[in-house]
Amino acid sequence: MRSFGMLAVLFIVARTADADFAEINAAVNTSIDKGELPGAVVLVWHRDKIAYKKSFGQRMKLPEPTLMSDDTVFDLASLTKPIATALAILFLIEDGKLRADDPIAKHLAAFARKDTEAITIAQLLTHTAGFIADNPLKDYQSGKERAWQNLFTLNPTQAPGSKFVYSDVGYILLGAIVEKTAAMPLDEFTRRRIFEPLGMKDTGFLPPEAVKKRCAPTQKREGRWMIGEVHDPRAYLLGGVAGHAGLFSTGDDLAIFARMLLHNGKHGGKVFLREETVRLMTAPRKVATAKGSGVRTFGWDMATAYSSNRGEVFTPGVSFGHTGFTGTSIWIDPPSQTAVIFLSNRVHPDGNGNVTKLRGQVATIAGKVWAKGLLQ
Repeated sequence: MRSFGMLAVLFIVARTADADFAEINAAVNTSIDKGELPGAVVLVWHRDKIAYKKSFGQRMKLPEPTLMSDDTVFDLASLTKPIATALAILFLIEDGKLRADDPIAKHLAAFARKDTEAITIAQLLTHTAGFIADNPLKDYQSGKERAWQNLFTLNPTQAPGSKFVYSDVGYILLGAIVEKTAAMPLDEFTRRRIFEPLGMKDTGFLPPEAVKKRCAPTQKREGRWMIGEVHDPRAYLLGGVAGHAGLFSTGDDLAIFARMLLHNGKHGGKVFLREETVRLMTAPRKVATAKGSGVRTFGWDMATAYSSNRGEVFTPGVSFGHTGFTGTSIWIDPPSQTAVIFLSNRVHPDGNGNVTKLRGQVATIAGKVWAKGLLQ
């Protein structure tokens, strides 16, 4: 009888959660029916527990239809920037090996020249260094050594610090700074310093074969499906490990990461990241944009043209998040102790999916559930 009673309680809780978040179910299923994505995993974290988690649709349409599951591993694309690269930089700042206002030339000697000597790490972190969004793909097609030579000769196209321009180049260079300062590859540093200590067992670059079996495919490259292989072509040509893309993870692992930030750097009752480092990372920083002004942090978006996944409820300039090209996003709202994690492989199978609107809808619904006091 005791077991039956416990199951009954769990069933009631589950039904209540489903009722509260029924609009998410409808929104995601409608988008799948429209062909905007093959499937998704949505997780809402609130006050130290999973308030909602559900998988939708298919993990894979081709080559063999496969249902989505909660433990699906996704190519995070640009979520790599805050979760791996920016946090790695913040750890090195915490260790006293870097300063946010350091000129990048101090750590990458190739930039000790007139056009680049004033660019700082802080400007790379906030996309205000003046670099273009991406240098041409041909710059990467003659091997890694030549690719880095091409990157190290780039000059800003506008005055450093003058304007926000979302730049993969800037984060690729931040990855290089991590490797030079830590004296180890970016994937190894982030594994040792971030993912293993947090218990994010399915998170990292270059997923091993055992993890690849649960990876959501993206598109075809060179005659094969990209399954556990980074979708971004520049990251791929750099060997699958880069500061702007290449990270893989699950909804559950990202919930662990969000919980750590919501706890001001604590994990498992211990200090994982100092509280002042969390504040440094998440402090709002005004940036000039094409439409006036916006707000970024060291790694995260707060209020720019890239923050549609915030939805309509969470507070601009206080909450923060990021999106990924493959169809991923996370938004974290400290005032409500809520994180909304949306993971999809919207580029599968043909690259034509679109979840921009859906990610915002999901965050809005989750925010309204919290605002109505339904999340306890």
